[in-house]
Amino acid sequence: MAYKILILGASYGSLLGTKLLMAGHDVTLVCRSQTARLINAEGTEVRLKLKGEEEHRTIRSGDLPGRLDAKAPEEVDPAVYDLVALAMQEPQYSAHAIWTLMVRIAEAHVPCLSIMNMPPLPYLKRIPGLDAVQLQASYTNAHVWDRFDPDLMTLCSPDPQAFRPPEEQPNVLHVGLPTNFKAAAFADPAHDKMLRRLEADIDAVRLDGKEVPVKLRVFDSLFVPLAKWSMLLTGNYRCITAGEPRPIREAVHADLEASRTIYAHVDAIARRLGADPADQVPFEKYARAAEGLLKPSSAARAVAAGAPAIERVDRLVQLIGRSLGMDSAAVDWVVATVDAKLAQNQRLSA
Repeated sequence: MAYKILILGASYGSLLGTKLLMAGHDVTLVCRSQTARLINAEGTEVRLKLKGEEEHRTIRSGDLPGRLDAKAPEEVDPAVYDLVALAMQEPQYSAHAIWTLMVRIAEAHVPCLSIMNMPPLPYLKRIPGLDAVQLQASYTNAHVWDRFDPDLMTLCSPDPQAFRPPEEQPNVLHVGLPTNFKAAAFADPAHDKMLRRLEADIDAVRLDGKEVPVKLRVFDSLFVPLAKWSMLLTGNYRCITAGEPRPIREAVHADLEASRTIYAHVDAIARRLGADPADQVPFEKYARAAEGLLKPSSAARAVAAGAPAIERVDRLVQLIGRSLGMDSAAVDWVVATVDAKLAQNQRLSA
């Protein structure tokens, strides 16, 4: 049986969508009307490398067993879908058309899989000991999440790195780092069974007899997706400076001991919440990977381009740390730097 899956966000979301299409499931991408018309006419293209190959393969949606379509937010009836994947940046959910769609999704009680760096507030409510009210200041508009049942929300770490090539049309995605999506299980066994079925179906896909990278991995622990936080605070957000953005490699390696300290502090916060150290990525492994990350993070590029708002995992980690009595001057500095740059952008766009 093919599942019907709604994905909010046709850029990064097309990567997960392509994997689901390859596994024989049907996907609807939610995006702007102009992009929807392009996708409905020409489909999507995702470019990634198979293990042992030097060149990227181009995987076209029209060649895959699942069916793809695209719709503007106002055209969507969430009740006809088995699963919703949230693949937009957190500030985008505050746009009126998306917010009203989110209300309809919540009222339809469709299980949601978030592949945002910023965990939805309903997901954080599943973690014992966290006061979600104290964390609302991290969100562009926390009320977007008011109607969602925490038991219908889970989180998937968006570890694969991909981008839209600027010279291409918006239905093309280039995968730079084809790592796996790491998802926490749903609270409801029936929804968890569906998620694990998708995991198995994606795992079984072959292309010319070869395994296709970017798998979906499902974990019982709520904390596996939080392993990304230490990477974001150590690298991605520290690409944002008072001046021009710097590459992730420089943010991490310009002062390796400072990076190690921030990484360890954020890992310690996750462990205080309940994370198993075995599920976290060692700093040395992350630092080696960062050596090849020669561009600024997407957050830093957005700020440099004048964005008035971005996902604020840095502020979320700061607030969670404070609630646990785990303050960090280094994290405070990161948050203050991002605050200052966004305030400057907001003044210029006013």
